[in-house]
Amino acid sequence: MIRHDVGAKPFIVIWEVTRACQLVCRHCRADAQTRADPRQLTTRQGFELLDQLAAYDHPHPLVVLTGGDPFERDDLVDLVRYGTERGLSISLSPSVTPKLTRARLEELRAAGGKAMSMSLDGATAETHDAFRGFPGTFDATLAMAPEILDVGFRLQINSTLTRSNTHEAPALLKTVIGMGAKMWYTFFLVPTGRGARLNCLDPDEREDVLNWLADVSDRIAIKTTEAPQYRRVVLQRERSDTPYRGGELYRTLTAETTRLLGAHPEHPRRPRPPMAVNSGSGFAFVDHIGDVYPSGFLPVHCGNVTETPFSEIYSRSPVFTALRDPDNWHGKCSVCEFHGVCGGSRSTAYAMTHDYLASDPTCAYVPEAWARARRLGA
Repeated sequence: MIRHDVGAKPFIVIWEVTRACQLVCRHCRADAQTRADPRQLTTRQGFELLDQLAAYDHPHPLVVLTGGDPFERDDLVDLVRYGTERGLSISLSPSVTPKLTRARLEELRAAGGKAMSMSLDGATAETHDAFRGFPGTFDATLAMAPEILDVGFRLQINSTLTRSNTHEAPALLKTVIGMGAKMWYTFFLVPTGRGARLNCLDPDEREDVLNWLADVSDRIAIKTTEAPQYRRVVLQRERSDTPYRGGELYRTLTAETTRLLGAHPEHPRRPRPPMAVNSGSGFAFVDHIGDVYPSGFLPVHCGNVTETPFSEIYSRSPVFTALRDPDNWHGKCSVCEFHGVCGGSRSTAYAMTHDYLASDPTCAYVPEAWARARRLGA
């Protein structure tokens, strides 16, 4: 397990450089709009934010410029160049629109951009384009992957999993591998923003999918967003020689993966647990006007970088400090033996219970201490 002092500084900071985006994705956290908010951080304010992040000791936090669509900002190259010159590792997460061109990619790579992610939310154009709100985005995404790689970016593919598209996950995995991606980032839907209208996986289904992801992590590097239980699953599997049996969904995904990609190697490598990063704990989100949140999916305002230094918000905000103190959370997450590496989705807990310190209702795992206390209390 990689260690990082999440109380001292974040491992990764997501900066929503603009809320503007020409797509109307069904699961959008931001409820993006077609025009930039006139209050969004200026170029100079953006430089000041990057200065604050570069002021941390080495290694600096990783910085991801997202949106909306970051390509809607005319000064995006300037922001990437400035951050790179200050010693930051800058990645980008654009929308696939006509603004995502080869020429723009070359400019951003020359300015120092390191990695780029694109979203793919289905194995077919019908599924993906329905998510994105425009026809043609599936084909355009596949077409841009070789351009991104050829320019010199590392490619990451992001996929949001819901009940409506999880059955396509094995075919989606095959597509992602074929695109040359180095990492597959799977997002487990938080019922917030436009995503509140979509169907989330239930706890048992999530457990099946997380175990399937652990299985296929010998084919591509896997990370999850809003499903930190993946770290718990990986650790459980490291400690046990008993294979995961799972439910019908797990068996279906496994069989389809074997059909499409062949059987696992006879001695597959064990999945490596990713860094223990969670909302407010190694992770922070800065929105387009400079407001700081523990996560883009956890809409609890903690300050603004134009009024308070980012480092002070991160280290001293009562919300951030509470999110780094799982012993004082509520419910089974507070006594879970894995809460130091998992912690549940704080965003999902907030969306479903209005309490960001509550137990994650989507987690199927019952901690030993919780089960023991319930037996004694019965």
